[in-house]
Amino acid sequence: MFKQVFPLSSIVALRFFGLFIVLPVLSVYALEMEGATAFLAGIVVGGYALTQALFQVPFGLMSDKFGRKKTLLFGLIIFIIGSVICALSDDIYTLMLGRFLQGAGAIGSVVSAMIADLVKEEQRAHAMAIMGATIALSFAAAMIIAPIVGGHWGIDKLFWLTAILSVMAIGILFTAVPQPPKIVHSYAEEESKMLDVFKDRSLTRMYITFLFHSSIMTMAFFIIPLVMTQSMNEGGFGWEKAELWKVYLPAMIFGLLAMGPAAVFGEKYGKGRQVFMVSVATIFFGFIAMGYATAPWLFIVGVVLFFIGFNMFEPLLQSFVSKFAKVHQKGAALGVANTFAYVGVFLGGLLAGYVIDHYDRAALALIVALLSAMWFVWVMTMPNPNNRGNVYLPLDIFDREKVAALTQHEAIVESYINETENIAVVKYEKDLIDEDEVRGLLS
Repeated sequence: MFKQVFPLSSIVALRFFGLFIVLPVLSVYALEMEGATAFLAGIVVGGYALTQALFQVPFGLMSDKFGRKKTLLFGLIIFIIGSVICALSDDIYTLMLGRFLQGAGAIGSVVSAMIADLVKEEQRAHAMAIMGATIALSFAAAMIIAPIVGGHWGIDKLFWLTAILSVMAIGILFTAVPQPPKIVHSYAEEESKMLDVFKDRSLTRMYITFLFHSSIMTMAFFIIPLVMTQSMNEGGFGWEKAELWKVYLPAMIFGLLAMGPAAVFGEKYGKGRQVFMVSVATIFFGFIAMGYATAPWLFIVGVVLFFIGFNMFEPLLQSFVSKFAKVHQKGAALGVANTFAYVGVFLGGLLAGYVIDHYDRAALALIVALLSAMWFVWVMTMPNPNNRGNVYLPLDIFDREKVAALTQHEAIVESYINETENIAVVKYEKDLIDEDEVRGLLS
């Protein structure tokens, strides 16, 4: 599995590294551009999230229709063009165009769908955790490298570095990424329309979970540096920006440690819904601590709790969407989920800025607490994707037509053919039927 997942994770990590590496210095760079204002500089910093949200679904649909590798190549080329435009820009509007193009290469959902194609559902959370870990490492590396390269050789060199790394990602795509299996399904064309990914209530619940997850994350990253660096008179703790690593380091360590048990309990023991509920409760208490802390140590405890709750979702979110989605709509469903996530980033930042500007961090904590309570009820009533199982049937033993006819049974969710491995895959409801009974239906 590692050989299948790591090359794809490397592609995503290189691309995210290109987005992350400019963040510590981009606002300063943008304000130096001809025609720049603070508002336009803000658009430059966050503009990629807007185009990411707009193009996640189209890229997911393209990957379902034209193939994952072709779509990945197309997205990486757009990202390279955007990076080169940013590197060559000398006014704020050209820089803005480059950032929009960087975000328009929205390949995140395509990579997730490709991992879902290559890895069996029982291993998917582990695969998604590998991808999440590579992204986390790229973020950490970007935060260290950006000030060094940007300070010594110019910030435009960061964009050139991004373009070069994206060319390397294309090389990885065609030399190390295996060809996805050829899947044959019986869904009619009208069943493959975009709106179908909203008909499944389980998928819809996951989309809203993505929205909650990303919006609350943005609120956390808005409030943490603000409170720690503000003076005592302003309600902060008066730390220097250089000291913020003392907050983030323990939070990141505990957050990463929480991902392992979450994946094990969520996938191996089938407790995904319960893991979500514990995660939301942990985020709730974390924000209460951050909102009402009068001492730095208590605020840091709140940050650690938030990171634990936030990271417990990471190995399960993409996996659960791919489990609920039918075989012909994985790319589209993951595209919708990621769109909700990027919309959440925007809404979370907007809400956090407004509340802090007009009220205080205690008010923001109360709002997050209310959202978390709603979120808790939302996940508590969702079905557990682990209630569904898969049977893998060799086609040299089992008849294709009989396998296709299984979908008429109330306990069978779907069936499809993996031509590459010459097997049929049957997804069933564990509460209604077991694997032996599925095989018995074909006797």
